Amino acid sequence: MLKPNGLMPRMKPDANAGHPQLTADAGNGASNGAGNGANNGASNGHSDATSHCESNVIQGLAAADLDNLLHAVADRLKIAVAQRQISPFEFSASIERIGATVLECVAVLEQLRSTEIDQRQRLEFDLLQAQLDLVQARTDLAGTQAGERRARHQALHDGLTLLPNRELFRQRLDLALARADAQQQAGAVLYVDLDDFKLINDTHGHEAGDELLKAVAARLAGAVRADDLVSRLGGDEFACLLAQLPPGRVQLGRLASKLVDAVSAPFKIGTLQLSVRPSIGISRWPDDGGTGAELLKCADAAMYRAKRQHTGYAFFDANADA
Repeated sequence: MLKPNGLMPRMKPDANAGHPQLTADAGNGASNGAGNGANNGASNGHSDATSHCESNVIQGLAAADLDNLLHAVADRLKIAVAQRQISPFEFSASIERIGATVLECVAVLEQLRSTEIDQRQRLEFDLLQAQLDLVQARTDLAGTQAGERRARHQALHDGLTLLPNRELFRQRLDLALARADAQQQAGAVLYVDLDDFKLINDTHGHEAGDELLKAVAARLAGAVRADDLVSRLGGDEFACLLAQLPPGRVQLGRLASKLVDAVSAPFKIGTLQLSVRPSIGISRWPDDGGTGAELLKCADAAMYRAKRQHTGYAFFDANADA
């Protein structure tokens, strides 16, 4: 019986295409004719193909090469049909050759079917692996982006009160001044300091002091407009950025009084009832300065005057705060 590999194609260089071309020696046998000549062609084709094939050649075939191999199988079956046109004296030997040829073709077709199934399974596995890799890459990218956002947020916000820190306040102040120049709008900076806060830390401990700072931050943020910005500059010092204000002092004075009353109300910290009073300095643009540094300096100076005079708040005065 012929081995299934007898139909395996062998590689032959193709001068026109520039790459190996698969040929089937079974097809060469078919071209030699039918009848007795077909017997010789089939026998020669089988012996030549067997000497040039490898057991795993099907695994590496491209789609066009597989098509050539299928044509070779078809040619071999045609030879088997042609072999029946023989004399009665050769009938027994021909039947054996026909049977071997048919079985050989069946074996090759079965191997082709198995190879196609294996290749499809590998493709499905590779596709699934690629999808999993894509999901993992997206997850890693989302985690990286979330980590970057957290890092930026932490760099620009106070860790205790979660308010914007001094750096973010300066950035927003510079942006507000740039817009004010273009739109000719007025605004103000309020510098807030808590009177005698050190005494609370020394008397009740830093834990109680931290809780008090968080409560003060919440009251300040709740007392201003949604578009205004409250920041913790450090320690017991806060600042408020008020943009798009009318040029007069009346509205600013009312807001400053509101902030003083909000912070001065007693706080419930655990089992303690604590009270603290703020001092607020106010600077305005464009009257008191044109840069963020100038406005903060003026508001700080006005705050110290309010603290010395126990007035709650004070507007910057170039003569009084010199």
